[in-house]
Amino acid sequence: MTDAYIYDAIRTPRGKGRKDGSLHEVSAARLSAIALNALKDRNNLEGHAVEDVIWGNVTQVAEQGACLARTAVLASELDESIPGLAINRFCASGLEAVNLAANQVRGGAGNAYIAGGVESMSRTPMGMDGGAIAVDPSIAMDNYFVPQGISADIIATEYGFSRDEADALAVESQKRAKAAWDDKRFAKSIVPIVDQNGLPILGHDEYMRPGTDMQSLGGLKPSFKEMGEAMPGFDAVALMKYPHLERINHIHHAGNSSGIVDGAAAILVGNKEFGEAMGLKPRARIRATAKIGTDPTIMLTGPVPVTQKILSETGMSISDIDLFEVNEAFAAVVMRFMQAFNVDPSVVNVNGGSIAMGHPLGATGAMILGTLLDELERSDKETGLATLCIGSGMGAATIIERV
Repeated sequence: MTDAYIYDAIRTPRGKGRKDGSLHEVSAARLSAIALNALKDRNNLEGHAVEDVIWGNVTQVAEQGACLARTAVLASELDESIPGLAINRFCASGLEAVNLAANQVRGGAGNAYIAGGVESMSRTPMGMDGGAIAVDPSIAMDNYFVPQGISADIIATEYGFSRDEADALAVESQKRAKAAWDDKRFAKSIVPIVDQNGLPILGHDEYMRPGTDMQSLGGLKPSFKEMGEAMPGFDAVALMKYPHLERINHIHHAGNSSGIVDGAAAILVGNKEFGEAMGLKPRARIRATAKIGTDPTIMLTGPVPVTQKILSETGMSISDIDLFEVNEAFAAVVMRFMQAFNVDPSVVNVNGGSIAMGHPLGATGAMILGTLLDELERSDKETGLATLCIGSGMGAATIIERV
């Protein structure tokens, strides 16, 4: 098979996903177009330079509906001959877009793709699509459906993680994100958002709270305790699936869970011939991709089995990986990953994660892959793995190697 390479990776800053967030007036189509234009300009992508734009976004309704990928191409300065494909694998949509692009290139279906994703959570709130997994009783009851926050608390209960441990991880995420921004580690990849007059709208990750400490987090109430313990509540549903647990220990709250934000990210993927023709130097080879389905109740354990799968398929071991990006959807997700593989926390989410900077659902997978690549280069490491948990019980992973 043909090797697939990453030639460039960019992202927008993350804006608070509320009406008073800086990106609230910027639609998902415009955020996407800004990301696409940045890749076009940085890499001189004229004409039909890429085969397709594969674009992840989760809440595919209203202005994020109607094949947002194609809308984004038409809203951008890319040639109209380039089509667009919108995909949804929940929180891993952005990573899955890159994986699909890489596997198309590896299989010979085109020399290059732009892949990534977007989410405007301030304008198109999560859950607007009314998916059957949550609202159709015949499906939800048969699969013991509970909201993701309850799932995160089940992980904490099942694997013995305390509130203090979760809060400590959250504090560390904030510290690392601040250090990364102070050290300008994201400078290579951030595309500031400006208005039509070129005036700045947002140039940094707006959600961060660098002053967070254990004391401030200690005052927050668990976010999912009431919905879990109400009668009848979701805890009762979970305990039918996990009867060996006496009760669910609710440890997650707004401070140790991912933030609701807006943002977009894009990655340029191509084969060797594309790079040579365009005069571009590859930054990394996409060595392997993987996806898997998992228990839909506990839901968020996917990073563990999908990492086991990708390592098995490549003949690698966990010690062969230098750096990890494990999406901080909830603190327990990352703690479970580190516990399962006995991974040193110092090589996981080195520059902070979604607890500190936010989780723009459809974009996050591409964002963390770009962050992983930047950090491999900065720290002169060779191999990295990016992985995300996924709603309704799935996992996705990608291994990259520096060129």
